[in-house]
Amino acid sequence: MVTSILSWIWVASGIILIFLVLLHSPKGDGMGGLAASGSSMFTSASSAEATLSRTTWVCLAIFLSLAITLSAGWLE
Repeated sequence: MVTSILSWIWVASGIILIFLVLLHSPKGDGMGGLAASGSSMFTSASSAEATLSRTTWVCLAIFLSLAITLSAGWLE
């Protein structure tokens, strides 16, 4: 039961991680320009990029820790 729930969280975090990486705009506007342009939640572009980077790192940590835990079989 726990393994099944964690597997679904792992899949969801992988999908969210893909979208977060696609939102980054290192050199051009890209898809990140679409998300940050109409948002009033952020005060500046650098604030939006910093929040996006922090969220991406957190999602990556969740994804990798679940991948290691599920592949090692520690929950069985």
